[in-house]
Parts: sequence; structure tokens; C-alpha cells
Amino acid sequence: MPTTPELPRLTAAQAAARLGIKQATLYAYVSRGLLGRERTVAGSTFDPLEVEGFARARRRDSAAGPTETRTPTTGGAAGSPLMVLDTDIAQIADDELFYRGRPVAELIDRPLGEVAAWLWHAPGDAAESGAALLDSAAVATARSLVAALPRDSSLLDRIQTTVTGLAAVDPLRYNASADGLRRTGALLLAGIPRALSPVAAPHPASTAELLWPALTERAPTAAGIRALGAALMLLIDHDLAVSTLAARVAASARASGYAVVTAALGAFDSPLHGNASRAAAAMLAAVVAGATPGSALGAAIRDSGGVPGFGQGMYDGADARALTLLPLIAAIDGSAPTLAALDAVAAEVERRAGRLFPNIDLALAALALATGMRPDAGAAIFAVGRLVGWVAHALDEYEQRPMRLRPRGHYIGPRPRGLDRGIRP
Repeated sequence: MPTTPELPRLTAAQAAARLGIKQATLYAYVSRGLLGRERTVAGSTFDPLEVEGFARARRRDSAAGPTETRTPTTGGAAGSPLMVLDTDIAQIADDELFYRGRPVAELIDRPLGEVAAWLWHAPGDAAESGAALLDSAAVATARSLVAALPRDSSLLDRIQTTVTGLAAVDPLRYNASADGLRRTGALLLAGIPRALSPVAAPHPASTAELLWPALTERAPTAAGIRALGAALMLLIDHDLAVSTLAARVAASARASGYAVVTAALGAFDSPLHGNASRAAAAMLAAVVAGATPGSALGAAIRDSGGVPGFGQGMYDGADARALTLLPLIAAIDGSAPTLAALDAVAAEVERRAGRLFPNIDLALAALALATGMRPDAGAAIFAVGRLVGWVAHALDEYEQRPMRLRPRGHYIGPRPRGLDRGIRP
């Protein structure tokens, strides 16, 4: 029988960084039997899948921890300020995702603009109303800015540039009111796919149809468009991700809609959030090209420091969004090799790590690979869908007391020099 390739082990520094703890805490977990390690002359090493599973368990325990572990002044777990904010947008219950009480799985075939208007408490279809407000010169400006970027610029670079371009020519860009925020959201939802697309937009067209040419050179199919539209819907909101919190912080300071989205994109453009599907796509592509699941997994762990596409601490089982999206990908012609690769990697992860399930990043990677999309297409899909959620959260924050998300720091640095002698620093 062929031997299973060993995954690259993590150093103590890498394991501690993955868990977000100090190395002393890492060794305390080892001494309590919570984590295994191997000692070599070069130092201690750790199994990356065991570390990943332990990280997921810690996130789940923190989310459901007893109230006495909460910090009274912040409402969050110790060391985690601003962990609890009221929200009426997304809820995860019994491993199912809901938007305002409606199962998201029931919304996947609805127009994104229609659901956006519902979440924004606005009449009609937000994408259609945005298209009516869009000036052709504004789209041309955004396209020219995108065209000036280097050829290898990422789709997120292009989205951020589009937001800047549309803002620069909008005379009402500083309208920091609820109506102004809804208007900006509608403009961006209609304008971003049009500015990114290399072809003229058909009319009428869904957000998925508009976005498709920016992601792949393949001709669109009904199954592909349906899967892309479902992905956009599934990604609207998911509790308080870091980008959503960034959007709320900007809205707390009464930033305009363009500034809110720009702030959110800054937190979103990161390997642990918006870009997570790219490493998963590379891993699946390697298996499709002939690599063994173990070697592809090992390379992904070596390059990203974790297991891309697996684990979501908000669920006890599998990520509900992945469970909804994967069957739609299976309906796309030619998707069988991609899904076979996904199943092979998932089986390898389960064998080595146990209860570590595929998440939405792996499903986005599979969608991109099955449709010939760019490797970073998942990030763009994620950003366009999450735009709807950012605006919904900003609208809610506009109704709260201004600047309420400005926390106070607790200084723990060195004592100012001269203070003991009565001299002000």
C-alpha cells in the first residue's frame, strides 16, 4: 500500500500564532494534555490538523461560554472587547442560517437586489433602482480607473478602486443619512459588477449575470448563474465578522456610505477573512491536476498556516452555507472532477482531524474551479454579497447613539518617565 504523506508540522511559534495565544499558554495546554507535541533537537512541533481542531473548539466554547467569563465593561469574553452587539439581521440557530427569521436556503433564487431592499427597509429592487441612478459617465470613470491598475491586480483591488471612482463623481457622496446610505448601497450594488465587467451589461440582468464576465471567460450557463446568485445570497451576512464590525464602527462615526464600505473592505481584504477561499482553490486545483489529497493539503497548510476551507466555529456541524451551495455546483456541467477533489480532501481531513467540516470558503473555491473563474473570484463574490450586509448593519448603526463604538483603552505600558518626581511627561 502507498504511504500517506506526512503533513508539515507547525513550530511552537506557528501553533501559538494560529491559536492567537502566547507560547507559554501553548505549553500550558500541552502540560494539561489538551494538545500533543513532538520534541526534536530543533524544538517542539505540532500537528496542524490537531491545532486547527483545537482552535475551532476554543472558538465554539468562547461563543457559548458562561456569563461569568464576560468582561462587565465590554460585554465580551475576557480579552475580546466589543464581542456582543445587538443585531436583527442574521441568526444561526440549529446549524441553520436565517435572515430576519427567514431561512436563507429559501431565498437563494430571489433577486439579490430585492433581498437587499428588504434588509435595507427600502421599496422595490435595490439593484434596479441603483441602475436607474447610475450615470454612464460614473461607470466610465470607474472603468478607466480599474483599467489603469496593473494587469495582475486582484479583483478586490478593482472593487476598492470602483468604490473610490463612483464616490469621486457622486455629488451626494457625503449624505450620511439613512436615505443616503440606501442610495449609495444601491449604486454600488449596480455599479461594481458593471465597472468590473469587460463586456457591456445586458438589460435587464441579475447581479450574478452582471458579475459573471468579470470572473470567468466561459459563457454563462443557467446552472452556473444560479450557483453564483445563490453564493451572493448566502454571503450577505453571518453574525459580526470583522469587516461587518468595521462597517459599524465607521457608521458609528456617521461616515458616508462609500466610507462605510471602504472601511469594511479594508478589514475584508485579509487571508483570514475575504481571501480565505483563494488558498482553498489552489488546494483543490492541485488535486484535480493529479496531486494526492495529502500532498495538496500539506502544501496548503505550509503556505497558509492553517487548513483552508475547513472549520466554522459558528456551527456544531458543517457550515450551512456550504451545504446549500455544493449541490448547486454539482448541477454545473463539468463540475465532477472538482467535487471529487473536494470529497477526497474532506475525507483526508476527517481521517486526520475528525470533526472539521467544509466551510463556505471551500464551496466558493469549488464554484470558481468548476466554472473556470479566476483564483480570486471567491473573494469578489464574497465582497459583492457582503456589501448588502454591510449596508444593512450601517443602517442599524445610524439609529444608535453616535460614536458608541469608540472603546476606551486600558494602558498597560511602562510608567511615564518623570511621573515619580512630579514632572509631567
